[in-house]
Amino acid sequence: MHYHKHYTVESVTSGHPDKVCDQISDAILDACLASDPRSRVAAETFGGHGLLVIGGEITTSAQIDPEAIARQVYKNIGYEDNLEVISRLVQQSPDIAQGVDTGGAGDQGIMYGYASNETEEYMPRAVSLVHKLTKGLETLRKNGTLPWLMPDGKAQITMEDGKIKNVLISTQHKADVSQEKIKEDLIKHLIIPTIGELGDIEVLVNPTGLFLQGGFEADTGLTGRKIMVDTYGGLIPHGGGAFSGKDATKVDRSAAYMARFAAKNIVANNLAKECLVSVAYAIGREAPLMVSAINENGEDISHYLKDRFDFRPRAIIERLNLRTPIFAQTAAYGHFGKSGLPWEEIFKF
Repeated sequence: MHYHKHYTVESVTSGHPDKVCDQISDAILDACLASDPRSRVAAETFGGHGLLVIGGEITTSAQIDPEAIARQVYKNIGYEDNLEVISRLVQQSPDIAQGVDTGGAGDQGIMYGYASNETEEYMPRAVSLVHKLTKGLETLRKNGTLPWLMPDGKAQITMEDGKIKNVLISTQHKADVSQEKIKEDLIKHLIIPTIGELGDIEVLVNPTGLFLQGGFEADTGLTGRKIMVDTYGGLIPHGGGAFSGKDATKVDRSAAYMARFAAKNIVANNLAKECLVSVAYAIGREAPLMVSAINENGEDISHYLKDRFDFRPRAIIERLNLRTPIFAQTAAYGHFGKSGLPWEEIFKF
């Protein structure tokens, strides 16, 4: 439908510097929502080379310690180096917000949602698999199966005519392990268990050789810089708005979730094999400027949305219960295709 027979998708581990930033931003959001469900949060994080900077605005009655939250997230991911943290998260009075909060969209923009019947997660097969590879790297590191693994890493899958052509894994590792052992271990414990027998699939592991330095030690990271990993791997359009660190009044996040919810339910109810939903907003206006759905043949199936999916910002928040602190779990390994999230629930038409 929207992608060719020959394509590549990637995922990154929770220890990737950009993802560390996303997880810190969403942990701050969750901390605010946990004690004040009406919190308004715009938290951006930048990290690199021993420094972490948290900036943004929060309107909340919650008392939070952004620095402590950030350090805890960093440690939980698996990093032990010490960070200098600078926080410029400005707290605005909740009293101001009530005059502003009339239910209109907080910004203009376009959001997309997609679903396919290709996998049980209703995601493109390669996207599902590539997240399983990176999540697998984290699991094998944390459960001690492969003690040489370190937190930073990436995976990539290339498809050709519906078959996997090659698999690429780059992972940070300790110094006392050979590249041969890394490749052997990953094929045995990760790649074959995830994708099955390799046959003529090409496997590339750490193609540059050593990968000793990772995370903020090696690179800088920034919130919102992995929007394709967060969504559909670049296989369908993206409106450009990032998710992490934003509360659900921001349509960049909530409308993308609603569009996924609508697309997934259209496919799950056998009304299409693939569905792409798009929605656009004007700042301050409650009703979207447009909501559209097309199927795998490019046919307009927008009528399936009518009366079933209300894309007004407040209606989305209520329908998907987006005032609860559920966002930290979205900040690594994709926002879609995971069970237990409200926009992944299926209902009968």
